[in-house]
Amino acid sequence: MSVFTLSEAEREAQLLPRLAELTAHHRENSTGYDRILSSLGIERDAGFERIADLPWLPVRLFKTHDLKSIPDEEVFKTLTSSGTTGAGASRIYLDKDAAAAQTRQLGATLQEVLGPDRLPMLMVDTIGIIKNRRSFSARGAGVLGMANFGRKHTYVLDENDQPDVEAVKQFLAAYGDKPFLIFGFTFMVWQYLYEVAREHKLDLSNGILVHSGGWKKLIDRAVDNGEFRRRFKADTGLHQIYNYYGMIEQIGTVFLEGPSGNSLYCPDFADVVIRNPQTWEEQPVGEPGVIEVISTLPHSYPGHVLLTEDLGVCNGIDDGDWPGKHFSVLGRLPKAEARGCSDTFSGAAA
Repeated sequence: MSVFTLSEAEREAQLLPRLAELTAHHRENSTGYDRILSSLGIERDAGFERIADLPWLPVRLFKTHDLKSIPDEEVFKTLTSSGTTGAGASRIYLDKDAAAAQTRQLGATLQEVLGPDRLPMLMVDTIGIIKNRRSFSARGAGVLGMANFGRKHTYVLDENDQPDVEAVKQFLAAYGDKPFLIFGFTFMVWQYLYEVAREHKLDLSNGILVHSGGWKKLIDRAVDNGEFRRRFKADTGLHQIYNYYGMIEQIGTVFLEGPSGNSLYCPDFADVVIRNPQTWEEQPVGEPGVIEVISTLPHSYPGHVLLTEDLGVCNGIDDGDWPGKHFSVLGRLPKAEARGCSDTFSGAAA
């Protein structure tokens, strides 16, 4: 059953009351979150007319503050981000119900392009990335989360992070004549799968690639999304390619690229708002701004409305491959602006 069905009006009507309930739930169960909203003058009984009116947290807060809405003894899993920005790593606390929900909803989202069956799977990574089961890095969490949707897993890299060409050849010999799943982070997929497949003339035409992780390193090589898709198809036959946008601070929620490429779509339990970085008002279609991600999944921590540090643009509403808004990610916010968002809250949550 598809999770890309709601028009924007239907999404607003269905999600707004659930998100308002989540806001109240997190205020009741997270002292830090309640303190933040109180400092902003948001009353406990405040009403919200639109999804865009809901109070947001800057995603960076999870790097500097422990925000959770469950008792310590109910923490089942702690996820950590890579912490490459210098502000430390985000810490996201899940109880058993939250962990199960994020796996279930990620599966429902990806089923849109993978179908109901678990496919043989090429992982463009090394098995070493998932060795620590208690506390995962963002990359490890992504790999492990995606592994649930495949079978007969074969890792493209050996334990020394070098391409294992023979392993890939054996995988393709066994499973390459029928649909198979490929997962990896965008830059690694290009460096360790595309370049190896081109060099060794490997046929990936039955593959379905799901990838994520940003384009900065590839743009330095003059490879954007269009070029990525074109070159894969021309040189390896791979043509079913789906980028997605997601983050560990909203684990289980991914915004998936439509079949046409170049636009990301919201599943029925999520939404996106593009905000003007000066006024914080919602931007109209076609006007770039800061991406806010919204999801009804975060129940164990107040991550349901998050202002990211990414720039994006809404490309259209109810006029793409699937209903609702569709958008593109344009890159990272300049550091000064990113700090400014977080500094608004630093005193309130301390």
